[in-house]
Amino acid sequence: MNITIVCDVLGKENNGTTVAAMNLIRYLKSAGHKVTILCGDQDKKNEKDYYVVPNISFGKMLDKYVEKVGVTLAKPDKDIIKQAVQNADLVHIMVPLGLGITTIKVIRELNLNIPITAGFHMQAENFTSHIKMNKLKLVNHKLYRFLYKHFYQYVDGVHYPTEFIKQTFENNLKEDSVPPRAYVISNGVNEQVKKLEIEKPEEYKNKIVVLTIGRFGREKSQDTLIKALYKSKYKDNIQLILAGLGPNEKKYRKLSKNLPIQPKFEFLSRDEIIKVINYSDIYVHPADIELEGIACLEAIACGKCTIVSDSNLSATRNFAIDETCIFKKRDEKDLARVLDNFIENEALRKEYEKKYYESAKDFNQKKCMQRMEQMMQELIENKKNTIKS
Repeated sequence: MNITIVCDVLGKENNGTTVAAMNLIRYLKSAGHKVTILCGDQDKKNEKDYYVVPNISFGKMLDKYVEKVGVTLAKPDKDIIKQAVQNADLVHIMVPLGLGITTIKVIRELNLNIPITAGFHMQAENFTSHIKMNKLKLVNHKLYRFLYKHFYQYVDGVHYPTEFIKQTFENNLKEDSVPPRAYVISNGVNEQVKKLEIEKPEEYKNKIVVLTIGRFGREKSQDTLIKALYKSKYKDNIQLILAGLGPNEKKYRKLSKNLPIQPKFEFLSRDEIIKVINYSDIYVHPADIELEGIACLEAIACGKCTIVSDSNLSATRNFAIDETCIFKKRDEKDLARVLDNFIENEALRKEYEKKYYESAKDFNQKKCMQRMEQMMQELIENKKNTIKS
């Protein structure tokens, strides 16, 4: 197959969308397919098989933040898009932003009889939480319908990382809307992420290490975890590590300044993340809004005892072994209760580590990528048969 992957967001592999894109690209290439990448990552400008459009600018302050996070945002250029898609057997669009939407328009204008697939990596609530409107159901409802009207109705198949986001999207459509063919496939956990015997650093030897990974944003709810530590019976012995970057870092540092042990706020490389996951005692994913939660899956793949929120807007609640691992969303007292239960019952924690490790087999990335490949092959065949008839 000759596949064009359209990436509105690309850059360093420090966010779920970029990681998902690069994992898919690497797998398809390893399987012998020709892969063309359309993106705005200027570092890829002279690399083979990359078609690079300009970057979009949102002003100095926002551009500085985007640069700090290490991603690039693409500005559509129809001439470059035409070059990237004209010889493709199938075009796969990662997210419904400007480059992806314009790519669909170009394919339709050129009357190219090629299938288009798209990922569903954008939860409406992720966007509305930034403008503090995520609790307004009507706003989220309208946004999902907007995405269908201007993007998803034109694709042949949609890749949903979880059944949760598939149901969320389809339940928000008009009754007479016809959802595209659905494929529920996890983005998977890379084989590089695995259980390892790694000793804690000397400074953490006699402490309970609690880890959370994710962008420091409102919807990720790290503040609930920080507040829970104040209420924990074991706060004098808990070393909290918050791995990530984000706009709320200063706020969270201020919130945690009176904890007996100061949390570590760190932006970690992939190798460092795997190491820290493996020497941590407990992983907490407190997010209110989460489309899949690869960081949570990676902790599970390393056999970590994992605690998640019961939020009905988060897919990670479905990863919990049972209610013992779940706390009431935005309830620091209840999170402290769940956390303390696993701290004071080491045998229970070890039991759940084994259960989580076993559950990770369903998220083997190679198997997930094989299913993505099958999705593409199936839709190419469907398109050929449609043209013949």
